Amino acid sequence: MNAIITGATKGIGWEVAKKFAENNINLVLCSRNIEELNVVEENLAKINQNIKIYVFESDLSEKQQTLAFADFCLNSFDQIDILVNNAGVFLPGILMDENNGALETMIDTNLYSAYHLSRKIVPTMIERRSGFIINIASIASIMAYPGGGSYTISKFALRGFSKVLREELKEYNIKVTTVMPGATWSNTWAGVDLPKERLMQASDIAESIWTVFKLSPSAVIEEITIRPQLGDL
Repeated sequence: MNAIITGATKGIGWEVAKKFAENNINLVLCSRNIEELNVVEENLAKINQNIKIYVFESDLSEKQQTLAFADFCLNSFDQIDILVNNAGVFLPGILMDENNGALETMIDTNLYSAYHLSRKIVPTMIERRSGFIINIASIASIMAYPGGGSYTISKFALRGFSKVLREELKEYNIKVTTVMPGATWSNTWAGVDLPKERLMQASDIAESIWTVFKLSPSAVIEEITIRPQLGDL
């Protein structure tokens, strides 16, 4: 099987890539940093030497770079079985005070990247009547919170995009799952005065995704909400 993962060098993207590699799934990965991608490629090859791994440097906030990555994916594999739209950016702020352009930046990265990539990849799934799409949203997709600002808007939009895909693709046997994690450890939290154990681990999200993937063809989990045991931060 073959999978695309965006934003694959850190956090949830890296853990999902590792989980897929452990289970013999070929990978095509992107991020904005080729050096980090090369390290990830090397580390995944150590996990499983029998899979194919391709990497592509791309800033998915730019439409043309997203489309270039999509072409790279389609040229790398004869078919794409799994698409994980994970790339995203978080710029905290309050709507009335956040920097000009914050909404555009987060919509471009958190929504449009998934939209444009899916529109290139999904038609090949429709043709085969098979596929699995995972959109990594956020708790911010279901509730606003102080300081969430335009990030919350972008994640609400991503969840809406997932709902549309789910309805449009069910007749083609293509599964669509929206994952909505709460606070999950990543570099974003580095330096924050919180005990690390207060946050979930990115590997928790990867395990949840793998569990969803293993369901029978007749079942789909449409949405997953995952929160820290002690609640939201």
